[in-house]
Amino acid sequence: MTSSNDNHIVYAPVTLDFVTVSVEFCSFLEKMEVTSRTEWCEIMLRILPLLYVKASLLPPVVDLEDELAEVFVSHEDYMLIANQVASVLGEEDVYLDVFVEDMKYSDRPVSSFVSEDIADIYQDIRNFVSVYQLGLEETMINALKVISENFRLYWGQKLVNVLRPLHTLVYKPLADIDSDQTTGEEDNSWN
Repeated sequence: MTSSNDNHIVYAPVTLDFVTVSVEFCSFLEKMEVTSRTEWCEIMLRILPLLYVKASLLPPVVDLEDELAEVFVSHEDYMLIANQVASVLGEEDVYLDVFVEDMKYSDRPVSSFVSEDIADIYQDIRNFVSVYQLGLEETMINALKVISENFRLYWGQKLVNVLRPLHTLVYKPLADIDSDQTTGEEDNSWN
């Protein structure tokens, strides 16, 4: 049974802000209308921090019933997003992840893939957005609870992990130029 307070949470401004950014994130990944790797990374570096902030502001949901979350993203949908991201990033898809449980027991770095992490985030976000598109308040409350829990336990960490390699892809060339200028070396690539 849901209360009117729960219904208020579904339409609270902070919740609707999260829904708006979530829709933008899903739409961008589904359309994949980019011209370059740098452009794709720049757009993701704008959307992902917003997604993180908006998710962290979601109101707590107290749900007395434990319902299974609605699933809309199929394995094929997941793989399509992962493959598209991997295609855009190419050899830059792999990064070293230090925030993995396996790292505690390993003397070697653990590799992760930006494409898989983005697809994992997409899967949760798309399922959430799809529930909101249906407009059924009780399932919206459950979806809000699930997305908040998954953010805290799972995809929030994945999101911050992929920011590092994406940041490097966009800003490392600038850092290289700056460091060449401070060391007195000339960069002849502009001539």
